[in-house]
This record gives sequence, C-alpha cells and structure tokens, in this order.
Amino acid sequence: MKSPEKHMKRIALNECTFYVSQKVYEPAEDTFLLAENLSVGENDVVLDVGTGCGILGIFATKKAKKVVATDINPHAVNCTKINAGQNGVLAKMDIRLGNLFEPINKAERFDVIVFNAPYLPTNEGEKKSWIGRAWAGGQNGRDIIERFVSEAPNYLKRRGRVFLVQSSLSDIGRTVRQFKERGLKATIIAEKKFPFETIVVIKAVFH
Repeated sequence: MKSPEKHMKRIALNECTFYVSQKVYEPAEDTFLLAENLSVGENDVVLDVGTGCGILGIFATKKAKKVVATDINPHAVNCTKINAGQNGVLAKMDIRLGNLFEPINKAERFDVIVFNAPYLPTNEGEKKSWIGRAWAGGQNGRDIIERFVSEAPNYLKRRGRVFLVQSSLSDIGRTVRQFKERGLKATIIAEKKFPFETIVVIKAVFH
C-alpha cells in the first residue's frame, strides 16, 4: 500500500481520511454537494470520472459493488491509490490514468457515472497547470462538459444514471437540453447559491 507523502494535506471527512497533493484539486463545496446527493446501490458498478483525490469514488465504495476511477492528472491517480489504501477500499477500486472516457473499454457499462466537471469559464492559460485543469472549462466553461455529455450515455447500462456538478456560469439549461438530446431525462436535484454563481447537481437517467 502506498504511503502519503510529506507535502500532502490531510483531510478528515465522514470517518474517512484523505491526503491531497498540491497538484490535485482539494475537495470543496461542489465536491461535498455531489457527495451528499450521490445515490448508489449495493450491486452498482460506478465510474468516477475526474476522480481527483478519489473522494467521491471512495464514498461510493461504501455501497457499490465496484468503482472505476479515472483522471488525466497522474498526481490525482497517485492520490487516489493512496487514499483508497488508507481507507481500506483499494480492492473495490480500479484506478486508471486518462482523459474522460479514454481509459474505459468500449464494452464497459456502468450503473452510475459521476463527474465533478471543470466548469469555470477560463482562458487557455489556466489549462497549463495540473491544478488549473481541474476547474478550467474553456471560454464559456463548457469545453469538458459538452464532451462528457456527448460520451457518457455510451457507457451507461439500461436505467443507468449520471450525476454531474456544474455552475450557473456555464449554462445549466444547455446541459439539461443536451442530455435530453442523448435520450436521458435530466433534472436538478440539488443546488447551493453563492454571491456570484449557483452550483447544482444534475441527475440524468435513461428514459
């Protein structure tokens, strides 16, 4: 089992301990909102896209049959392996390096797909650092969201569901419409208001 590195920040949450590298997105309000509204069954196979330090995937293992966690950031993959080991769930997790669905086999299907997407409108310079890529959504905040919505239904089982976090700064209504165009019914199941934006959790399910 990998051990935490000295420079990692330690976070305790819901009887779990997480170590976060300086090059990995630290769990914040959007993470917690998604965690609070993520529903997983005991026979579910879950895909945690953009896992970061692994917090959502690790919480999902408490009920799920299996969790596959992916991230484009190698430091995030390392953090997730450490945290899965520290919380005793490494055997239930398959942790892979890659962008969005690139590490997923074309034949793999999931009951639940969860994604805390990079959703902030940003300039291209933000994507130059690993930590910047965790929130940089391009000029309108939708670069990654649109790719995800386009591809996610290809990896869902029948009656599978998607849980996606995004901001009012990146056109929530457009995301809902795009899910509908892909054959999923999307609804906002939770939201949290801030002075300059509202963070929401969108749940999308095959009709």
